[in-house]
Amino acid sequence: MSAFDHMSAKSILLGAGALGAVLGVGSVVMSPEGRAAVATNARDVAVATGVKRAREPQAGDHWGGCDSARAAGTAPIFRGEPGYRPEMDGDDDGIACEPPRR
Repeated sequence: MSAFDHMSAKSILLGAGALGAVLGVGSVVMSPEGRAAVATNARDVAVATGVKRAREPQAGDHWGGCDSARAAGTAPIFRGEPGYRPEMDGDDDGIACEPPRR
């Protein structure tokens, strides 16, 4: 009995799909343009999911409130970063304008 006799068609197709995805992404990142596209897409996903800010705080930042900081893509702002003010950190945990807890 061969190894394939024990594998279902579904397992074989899933494995082939995973291998194809790995090889496909690998071939895309072989060129500078492909690497740039992957990096841009990864950044966009990170910003959309809240893992990364759209804009890092910069010297001279001063926001009228958290709505302004969020609109600029700078929130959350951590203690010690430009634009952080204690009055914007409602729970005094060192993170101003953090997303609401669910």
